[in-house]
Amino acid sequence: MVLDSGPQSYSQQHPDDFGHGLPQRRGGKKGSPCHGLRLYPFLSPSLSLESDSSSPAQSTQLPSKATSLRNPEPRPPLNFCPAFPSPCSWMRRSESTCAVNRRDRARGQIRSAASLPHIPKAKTVGPSSRKSPCLLVALRPVNIEEEREKFFQSCYSYNPQFQYEEPLPEAVLEKYKEASGQFISQAIGIINAVLEKYGTYESFEATNGGKLLSKCQIWSIIRKYMQKEGCSGEVVVQLTEDLLSQAVMMVENSRPTLAINLSGARQNWLEGMLRHEIGTHYIRGVNNAHQPWHSLEGRKQYGLKPANPTEEGLASLHSVLFRKQPFLWRAALLYYTIYQASHMSFCELFQDLDRYVQDAGVRWEYCVRAKRGHRDTSKPGCFSKDQVYLDGILRILRHRQTIDFHLLAALGKVSYEDIDHLKKFGVLDKARIPHFMQDRERYNQLLDHIVTTNCLKDEELEQLLPD
Repeated sequence: MVLDSGPQSYSQQHPDDFGHGLPQRRGGKKGSPCHGLRLYPFLSPSLSLESDSSSPAQSTQLPSKATSLRNPEPRPPLNFCPAFPSPCSWMRRSESTCAVNRRDRARGQIRSAASLPHIPKAKTVGPSSRKSPCLLVALRPVNIEEEREKFFQSCYSYNPQFQYEEPLPEAVLEKYKEASGQFISQAIGIINAVLEKYGTYESFEATNGGKLLSKCQIWSIIRKYMQKEGCSGEVVVQLTEDLLSQAVMMVENSRPTLAINLSGARQNWLEGMLRHEIGTHYIRGVNNAHQPWHSLEGRKQYGLKPANPTEEGLASLHSVLFRKQPFLWRAALLYYTIYQASHMSFCELFQDLDRYVQDAGVRWEYCVRAKRGHRDTSKPGCFSKDQVYLDGILRILRHRQTIDFHLLAALGKVSYEDIDHLKKFGVLDKARIPHFMQDRERYNQLLDHIVTTNCLKDEELEQLLPD
């Protein structure tokens, strides 16, 4: 099904070479829509097996000072697609319920794009597809359904014994074996703020999320949002009922593709998901493709810090930016769960979360995510990667008065700490700024509202994160 996206709502500069060098479907044969899906590595850096380098810059000649964000070049014709050279002025939409998370999909070709606390389904594969598995796939137990049944049949007294199909990435497990307690007080404070106001998270969701949307309503919101960002012909959007996460960004048939779970599309929160995936990950990825540090070698050359926690912190803030009650519940509960998992068994952790989450199925998912990579969950231990969300959020809020958020978007996949260093080298004449960031004063007011709503105090953040 094809949907004409219509004229753009404002002038926006497009990049010229976005699709060059991106991972695509191997081979030239046209496959079914249920195979060959891969993510852009720059869309969600926290999900990659490789971390960004923070090594010092090598001695080399650096580019000259970039042009200003002001007075951008005229916008190309509407049928120009920055991702691929062929003309396109449409947004394709699909209502397939089998396009993602199929058990027969090749390993390592689909990842969750920061959708929490869900975990992608396990894949059944042959030996030929065992190269470079996706991190979330490699850490997903192959016997998760059997262990779940044992756990619930035991009335929550059995500690799951997880098995993994591939040798676990030991370097990654070592990197994320320690939980941080730096922001545990803030995490608990955010959780309690929600419970004090609404009693339960379920009540908060029902009150603030709004009704579930029909397909027609979802398409209308997506179409309008794509027009706002000036990317109507660039991203294929699929709706599905077979997706465990809320959204997944991938490449299908050589085009950027966003799959959205129908069951999680709520009236007041859908656009927040689009700001997270398109307005943050996608647009910063497009901008990053123009920068001299777009490659791993370039990041080393310029001495860049890892993109995270800035990338996921910024995207998480954008998810709640326009909510009347922009509570950071999910990021806070993930942070807390991982901290507790580091010194609790699976059963102990499950019981501990009962004070915050009533739904036993949801608690199971949080616990599995915190314990992934571990075989014997009767022992204390965690996989701490998901603490990046609250960590990034609080660091950005701490420095929100001094961060140039336009440059943070325009320079691509960079840390806020590298802005001053990189701004004289950045290629800014083709940079995109998300529509919701363009009014600087309004944007800063919304960040202040997030601070207030979540009972955060600038004095505490300054003490936790001194200059």
